Amino acid sequence: MPAAHTPRLHRVAVLVLEGAKPLDVGIPAQVFTTRASMPYEVRVCGAEPGLVTGGDGLSYHVAHGLEALGWADVVFVPGYRFPDREDPPQAVVAALVAAHERGARLAAISTGAFALAATGLLDGRRATTHWHYTRALAVKFPRVRVDENVLFVDEGTLLTSAGAASGIDLCLHVLRRDLGVAAANHAARRLVAAPYRSGGQAQYVPRSVPEPVSERFAATREWALHRLGEPLTLEMLARHAAVSPRTFSRRFVEDTGYTPMQWVMRARVDLARELLERSERGVEQIAADVGLGTGANLRLHFQRILGTTPSEYRRTFTRGN
Repeated sequence: MPAAHTPRLHRVAVLVLEGAKPLDVGIPAQVFTTRASMPYEVRVCGAEPGLVTGGDGLSYHVAHGLEALGWADVVFVPGYRFPDREDPPQAVVAALVAAHERGARLAAISTGAFALAATGLLDGRRATTHWHYTRALAVKFPRVRVDENVLFVDEGTLLTSAGAASGIDLCLHVLRRDLGVAAANHAARRLVAAPYRSGGQAQYVPRSVPEPVSERFAATREWALHRLGEPLTLEMLARHAAVSPRTFSRRFVEDTGYTPMQWVMRARVDLARELLERSERGVEQIAADVGLGTGANLRLHFQRILGTTPSEYRRTFTRGN
């Protein structure tokens, strides 16, 4: 009688670059451990075998070089320090392109998105990275459609995720694609992680209002921040700044990247976030306090800007939970 056929294990390579962040490296290495419920084989590799200097005081001794990318079905690129300063070595970029052309999926965790963007493969595609680096990614690679509000992006054979913890979300997503929902839920329980988190990474950014690049109109911005519960219009802001509405709007966009009223809306959502975290006021009261009128209006803008609801946000960030 012929021997039973043993399915080939899914092959996962974890590419460790200089300055690699330890949690980013550990997540795929742990999620895709080889066991009966997880038919994967994992190889941790670098530009070449040997010692790789990592970030946060750790280094890694990797057993494999770039040949592992030619072996793998999925290549994970963990985040690394200072990704906006220089691209990975050309040999790494070429190996990633070759792996993708061969049919492998490339999945970046956090700032690993910079390495994928350096290949040109993300040009014209959606991608994300850690919220601290979304603007830098967009500036360095303007052809990439950077989405700063999501936990991960699936573009088929190219996947990117936000900060380190969202690497778990990405890995569970890959599991769902490969083995189905039950396997992903089983892995989530083993990791003591949510099988699928609601909301996007915008809710984890300290402030929705961007830091201005200049001090122009600083007094007007401060004035507005103390009057968010009152009606505010473009004309009122321009009058306070002693310029025409057209001039104020143009220069404000130059300073912040948002129109004055977009900035006011984000400032109101930020104040709502603070009240949700630090008070027991209801959503309707908070909506009135921040100048959004009704709870429905607050929920609408909260979802649009942060990718979650006020109640979900409060459950996530209320102290003592």
